[in-house]
Amino acid sequence: MEFRRIPGLPPYVFTIIDTLKVQARREGKDVIDLGFGNPDIPSPQVAVEKLSQAAHNPRNHRYSASKGIPKLRLAIADRYATRFKVDLDPERQVIATIGAKEGFSHLMWVLLQPGDAALVPSPSYPIHIWGPYFAGADSRQVPIGQGQDYFSNVMEAWEYGWPKPRVVVLSFPHNPTTATVELEDLQRLVDWARERDVVLVHDFAYADVAFDGWRPPSILQCDGGTDCAVELYSMTKSFSMAGWRMAFMLGNAEVVGALSKLKSYLDYGTFQPVQIAATVTMNEACDYPDEVCAIYESRRNALCDGLERIGWPVTRPRGTMFLWAPIPPAYRDMGSIDFAKLLVTQCQVAVSPGVGFGPEGDGFVRFALIENEHRITQAVRQLRRGLTRLG
Repeated sequence: MEFRRIPGLPPYVFTIIDTLKVQARREGKDVIDLGFGNPDIPSPQVAVEKLSQAAHNPRNHRYSASKGIPKLRLAIADRYATRFKVDLDPERQVIATIGAKEGFSHLMWVLLQPGDAALVPSPSYPIHIWGPYFAGADSRQVPIGQGQDYFSNVMEAWEYGWPKPRVVVLSFPHNPTTATVELEDLQRLVDWARERDVVLVHDFAYADVAFDGWRPPSILQCDGGTDCAVELYSMTKSFSMAGWRMAFMLGNAEVVGALSKLKSYLDYGTFQPVQIAATVTMNEACDYPDEVCAIYESRRNALCDGLERIGWPVTRPRGTMFLWAPIPPAYRDMGSIDFAKLLVTQCQVAVSPGVGFGPEGDGFVRFALIENEHRITQAVRQLRRGLTRLG
């Protein structure tokens, strides 16, 4: 049987490491999994309690609104007003999505079609690369990370590309490279995009996960930001609500309206008790992201300090729940897949191979801060024993 789109997808390289991890655990080995970015921190208690209460009300068992219930959209608009000093119309400039991946993928459907092109980071969170492809468009990868000026690279790629890309994808703090930006950097891109009728799509998944007192800027804070940009905000990392699939797209009213129209044909929104619980959480547990952030910062310090002690120097990230670590020189000839295999089999530590995020990532592996400090310290000890070339 012939399929569409699926044959164009490359093998999902993360399954290689996952298979080795499962095999090792079946053999009785204690593999510490720092690969998959699946938050382990509990969701706020108020969210759980409100979900249970709302789920017992039969009125909430019916279809909901695909764009999100009004109080939910008002709650995220209020959060943006408080956190970023950005005023948004919850009716015209806010829509709820079933997680950021769903919102991003369907957004590509309304912005792109065959013959169009988007500029996306490389390395990148995989859906950023493949979302335009699912829409039948060309996904042109632009280098990002240490030593790269992503915005200059975007402008150059647009200038010399044909057809001219209609969409630029960005995500700061960035997964996997942990690259960050300041507001003036985003303003520079907004000014450029407004002159060229380019839509900027900012995946702001790590809006609240930042360290050392730094606060990530929203692209909607820029002058003219809502003229050309939309932003995806998720409760997954900020409120540690990964399985709840609650996210939002905010910004340009025309783009929000287009996505709302498409989604009205595709879904009836997230289960209404989840939306009610998310509303109450943002209103009553608005400081919970600070608690989550403090945990990740402590884990970041434990991992970075430990790796440096064993002779694996890394750059301490300012944001995200990840560490983007260059493969040590003594092992660099292996490439990221073989090196990640070595870490599972010889060290019983699972990480994500960098090439899984695009060809620009092959010299790196990604650690996810999804274990407590004790387990992270144990992982460092196992790395020290297994990586004998580090000396």
